[in-house]
Amino acid sequence: MSNVTMEATTILPILKKKLAFLSGGKDRRSGLILTIPLSSDQTSMEELSATLDYLLSIPSEKCKARGFTVIVDGRKSQWNIVKTVVLMLQNVIPAEVSLVCVVKPDEFWDKKVTHFCFWKEKDRLGFEVILVSANKLTRYIEPCQLTDDFGGSLDYDHNDWLNKRLVFEKFTKESTSLLDELSIINESDKSSSVDKDKSADSALLPSFDPETVLQTGHELLSELQQRRFNGSEGGGGGGQGGPAWCPMEEELLAQPQVMKLLDSLREQYTRYQELCRQRNKRTQLDEIHTKVMQVVTWLQGPGSDLLKTHQAIGDSMRAAQALQQKHEEIESQHSEWFAVYVELNQQIAALLGAGEEEEVVELKALQQQLSDVCYRQAAQLETRQNVLQAAQSFHSTTQELSQQLDGLLGMLCADVAPADGASIQQNLKLLEEKLQIVEAGLGSLRQKGALLMEQMCSQPSWSLEETESPAGEQQDNVQQIQAVMEEMQLRKQRCEDMVDVRRLKMLQMVQLFKCEEDALQAVEWLGELLDALLKTHVRLGDESQETRTMLDKHRKFVDVAQSTYDYGRQLLQATVVLCQSLRCTTRSSGDTLPRLNRVWKQFSVSAEERQQRLELALNFHTAAERVRQAERERERERDLTALCARCHSSRLEFVLRIGSEQYFGSPSDTAAAAEGVRERLLLVEERRLQLQEARLHNDEEEEVLNGQETRLDVIGEELSEKEEEEEEEEVEEVGQQDEELARATQDC
Repeated sequence: MSNVTMEATTILPILKKKLAFLSGGKDRRSGLILTIPLSSDQTSMEELSATLDYLLSIPSEKCKARGFTVIVDGRKSQWNIVKTVVLMLQNVIPAEVSLVCVVKPDEFWDKKVTHFCFWKEKDRLGFEVILVSANKLTRYIEPCQLTDDFGGSLDYDHNDWLNKRLVFEKFTKESTSLLDELSIINESDKSSSVDKDKSADSALLPSFDPETVLQTGHELLSELQQRRFNGSEGGGGGGQGGPAWCPMEEELLAQPQVMKLLDSLREQYTRYQELCRQRNKRTQLDEIHTKVMQVVTWLQGPGSDLLKTHQAIGDSMRAAQALQQKHEEIESQHSEWFAVYVELNQQIAALLGAGEEEEVVELKALQQQLSDVCYRQAAQLETRQNVLQAAQSFHSTTQELSQQLDGLLGMLCADVAPADGASIQQNLKLLEEKLQIVEAGLGSLRQKGALLMEQMCSQPSWSLEETESPAGEQQDNVQQIQAVMEEMQLRKQRCEDMVDVRRLKMLQMVQLFKCEEDALQAVEWLGELLDALLKTHVRLGDESQETRTMLDKHRKFVDVAQSTYDYGRQLLQATVVLCQSLRCTTRSSGDTLPRLNRVWKQFSVSAEERQQRLELALNFHTAAERVRQAERERERERDLTALCARCHSSRLEFVLRIGSEQYFGSPSDTAAAAEGVRERLLLVEERRLQLQEARLHNDEEEEVLNGQETRLDVIGEELSEKEEEEEEEEVEEVGQQDEELARATQDC
């Protein structure tokens, strides 16, 4: 393809007017078709000439040698303009034009044409000119090579063609200029020294962005390969192919030129990238070395001085917090340099993979030096941070333990008013919990003090001339910690002694209230047993076995009540002893003993009466069961008598039938059956005699039972009289016991 001598941008307004265009169509000689659509307006010959010059600069010489077929569309123009255009072709492209087809309007120029015959001027013009109507243009050009303006099927979009042409020319211009610049830069780098011209970095910047130019070229190449710009192979010749727009043959295609420019541009750009990479690497090495020395200098100088001058742990929580805040400021200053270290380490790691041997050695040395200094300084910061945290924890525990000891001492100094057993027990529990909290706090203080001293001993050692002041301050810190722990131990010991005395007194008070409460509980239990005896223990049983079981349960019930009464008496005696020990008077035991005796008296009387009733019921049920047994025996005797009568009747029938051997079988079988009947009759007779004897015995027992009932009535009257006498005696005994307990209370 020939070089472009004219750019579309210079005559872009003229090209947009579409004064002439290459539609991509071809004549039968494979020559290109140049179309000049004349309009009704006055056409500028200068603009048309410029358009033709630009269009004719596009095809190659080989394509031009085939000649052009020019279609001058004069259907909307005047004859003189058409004639002027045809004559102008003689001056613009006389050698390339092989045929000029002037499309005339129907029956409009007939008279005027006679005055000027183009065919007679062929030798003077240098090409053949024919005057033809639009519908007869297909005689010279295939319809598929004509646009729809002339009844053809060839698609052509002038604006799209112009836009693509502008992109192509822009890419060609930029890529050519970029290739020249990159070539100069790459060649100049070979003769320049590596370390000399550091200011030449500005020369490494080309006028255009290579990435953008390459992207534009690839997009343009993609368009060309898709046959959307500057023609395709299947669009012309022979009248074959569809209506796709095919501006030029493969000689006119820009694809080879674009591909060549892209290949050259990629090659130069790759070299340029390598050059930039090398220069950037050298620049990075210098920058890394400078930054590494800055970090090392600060960490070994001002950073270390800050840590050396801050070794105290404070004497209180507030002082420790102030030191912690100061240390955070120091850490903040170090963090900025540590961030630089991280960035430098990443840069060095990136350069180590692609660097030369000498560069790798230098980078590793810098990396090792930087890492050693940073890790050592970070370890010192961490150790100082651990010391401050341990100091804060130690002071916080000391403060909490002091407050706990103050609270325990205040509780021990306050007098305890004995309200009730529950409150005393609660106070005692609270006292024990406070003492346990103090013991746990002291243990925690010892642990945190030991940890703090251990952390201080693990601090880094400075040089001899620099360690006099820090060492003395560290020794003072250790002595301070030990003094605090000894003071807390003494305070805790004093509180323990006071707690032992208070605990003994409170335990006695708890025991006193407990005895009083338990004594009242015993009275309540005994009252509940009495209520149960009077309300629920009323049944006497429906038979002897049930009554006997109820009697056994009643005796156990009475034993439980007796144990409850004895337990209450013991508790009241213990109450008197505790009051004497604590030098205080009881508030509830004065009326508890009379209540206990009164309830027990009522229970004893009711229980005795219940037992007598159960015994009488047992005797009654036993006698009644004997009577029922005798009645059953008499019924059984009557049944046996009836059975004997039936047996006698069966025996008589058997004797009457004994002669019939055919009916009963053999004589021996009959004799055996008779013997069995005789034995059965003997047993029945014996049972009848036993029943008669039993009936006589039951009659005697009934007489005895009648006598016992009479005796029970007499015993009941005697018991009533005896109960009245015992009640009078118990009232007198209770009065005497109340007087004795009142005297004992007064003595206490």
